[in-house]
Amino acid sequence: MRGNQTSVTEFILLGFPLKPSMQMLLFGLFSLFYAFTLLGNGLIFGLICLESRLHTPMYFFLSHLAIVDIAYACNTVPQMLVNLLNPAKPISFAGCMTQTFLFLTLAHTECLLLVMMSYDCYVAICHPLRYSAIMSWKVCISLVVTSWSVGFLLALVHLGLLLPLPFCGSQKINHFFCEIISVLKLACADTHINKVMVLSGAVSVLVGPFSSIVVSYIHIVHAILKTGSGEGHQKAFSTCSSHLCVVGLFYGTAIAIYVGPQNENSKEQEKYLLLFHSLFNPMLNPLIYSLRNKEVKNGLIKLFLKERPS
Repeated sequence: MRGNQTSVTEFILLGFPLKPSMQMLLFGLFSLFYAFTLLGNGLIFGLICLESRLHTPMYFFLSHLAIVDIAYACNTVPQMLVNLLNPAKPISFAGCMTQTFLFLTLAHTECLLLVMMSYDCYVAICHPLRYSAIMSWKVCISLVVTSWSVGFLLALVHLGLLLPLPFCGSQKINHFFCEIISVLKLACADTHINKVMVLSGAVSVLVGPFSSIVVSYIHIVHAILKTGSGEGHQKAFSTCSSHLCVVGLFYGTAIAIYVGPQNENSKEQEKYLLLFHSLFNPMLNPLIYSLRNKEVKNGLIKLFLKERPS
């Protein structure tokens, strides 16, 4: 029955309407960014695993953020690079659904991991004497498992609503990957429930968590200002500034895409925002943490000095 309904077995990703010369330029540029993303996040993950001084809750969360960013880039960028070289090359129905599912899983998981990291900052600054008791390894592992599990289950709900839809019209997805809203536009059925679920999911994993992060940082700033030491202010702000930069980049683009007002004129803008969200955010995250975090910089210096021949 489902085979009769779903006559479309593959899709064409339209990507970006560009001249061939520009496509080749972007292929080289995006390939470079992709390599930097894998290298930077792989380096952060490896450093956290190897450096015993980084075996703390904050870096435990950061290691999972690096895993998410690597998977994020691997899910969307290779297909985009293929399309830049050969715009007519299709993606299979199964491949498209898998890409949509992985993107949603990783996006939801990253939202929740950033909340866990803000909670860690809050406990470290507002309750320093109870930090070890509150942020025990059992609690940290539970928070990370919860983030991955909720991300997986929310994505599974969207996939469960998407798969039964019949696709019997156009094969052309106006995007550089199988983004769920763009895929829903090709369905030959009423997708109102799907769109409501996408909006509800976006509000629940973007607006709710972002609000909790804002509340956490209000308490953090209040606690920092209560301390009399200027050096204490600087150290506390340094601890949390990297996380704030990542939160601003991630939530800012995601909320603009999925929670902001939707109209036809903004579709191309949203495509470029998602490009930033999928390619540049994962590349910038390790740079932000390594450049603004003294412990990471010291760990990198120690690692490279150890690798140099005596």
